[in-house]
Amino acid sequence: MKAIIRTNISRSFPLRRIYSFIIYLLIPFVVLRLFWLGFRNPDYRRRWKERFGFPDKITSQDRIIWLHAVSVGEVQASRPLVNGLMEEYPDYKILITTMTPTGADSVKQYFGESVRQLYVPYDLPVAIKHFISVIEPSILIVMETELWPNLFHYCHKNNIPVIVVNARMSEKSAKGYRRFSSLIRPMLEKVSLVVSQGEKDAERMIALGADKDKVSVTGNLKFDIHLPHSVTEQAQALRRYFSVNRPVWIAASTHEGEEKIILDALDKVLQRQSQCLLVIVPRHPGRAAAVRELCIKRNFKVLSKSDNRECDENVKVFILDTLGELPMYYAAADVAFVGGSLTEIGGHNMLEPACLALPVIMGPHVFNFQEISQLLLDEGAAWKVSNADELSIKVSGLLADANLRHNTGERGRNIVLKKRGNVEKIMELIREFFKTHVT
Repeated sequence: MKAIIRTNISRSFPLRRIYSFIIYLLIPFVVLRLFWLGFRNPDYRRRWKERFGFPDKITSQDRIIWLHAVSVGEVQASRPLVNGLMEEYPDYKILITTMTPTGADSVKQYFGESVRQLYVPYDLPVAIKHFISVIEPSILIVMETELWPNLFHYCHKNNIPVIVVNARMSEKSAKGYRRFSSLIRPMLEKVSLVVSQGEKDAERMIALGADKDKVSVTGNLKFDIHLPHSVTEQAQALRRYFSVNRPVWIAASTHEGEEKIILDALDKVLQRQSQCLLVIVPRHPGRAAAVRELCIKRNFKVLSKSDNRECDENVKVFILDTLGELPMYYAAADVAFVGGSLTEIGGHNMLEPACLALPVIMGPHVFNFQEISQLLLDEGAAWKVSNADELSIKVSGLLADANLRHNTGERGRNIVLKKRGNVEKIMELIREFFKTHVT
């Protein structure tokens, strides 16, 4: 057994070092990319030292629970878990790291000053080692599929347990990871606990190297979404702003390349529903100006949230260019298209509109939400479209049929209600783990 372990270690170390060497070589390009992204969002040019492992020291004497959530979607999914951790472990300080500025902003929006937020360091040995030495976390909880070889290696080396929560692993992702099994397997072997969304996710994680005795299935944390009652009141006011009787459909979390298809669909929808309004919510608010220009080129009268002007009946496209208000806009709409699915992004969270009883439309590329999307489709709570024609037909049909909208939306809401309760299952596993592994 010792010989096998030594062999595995000797094989994994050179590959991890090669991986690290490549990451070092890529740093100049990463810096250039940050600088370039800064043209869209200046926050990308701020707080660089955190990205290289040099955060300000946390002065609190509290022990640290470090939770990593890459961006907005993962931060949102983590909300019930973070609230549970704060309630269960009041003597610990919660640190949430993100990769993107929008993720950082969402942490501030959801948790205020009750948690600390930093950017996660790049997966460089020197950055990870220094970050860990400054933060001194008691445990690392990683959301979904943020798997980083050096991060996991140095946590393990410093006796910091690593838990992967709400773990998902699509077949497409698993296929990619299998190509680097000599790097991925040793990394997953260092994980103390994997809490998977579904059985398929668990099977793929085990096949890639996770210890089957350390893998559990609880269900998807995203089902535990609870929107405040104020969302409904805000939506009613927003609906009056749009005009109460005006049909409204929303295209949320859209990416580059999708807006053209959506505007093509709008052209056709307006032929059947001439008074309808399309609300576009770019996944990254920094793209709002480009989306606006696209609308202008297509001769649609467009209004952005930041314009702070009246939305009259001639406005055909409203762009939400601020962060954190999507639930209110979902609640003010009649039909929801969830983006990241007409291009090969993998989709975004369809449960947020579903829990608000909205009919959900998605594109064909939903591999990041395979089980959720299939559940909604199977229960008749959602539809899948492939192009502008199909999207326009489905939107037009739903806007014209209030009963169809109601019945479809209620099926979606009931799915969410039935599937809730996963956060408590996850918290129970974490409690048991803390008893024996965290000091």
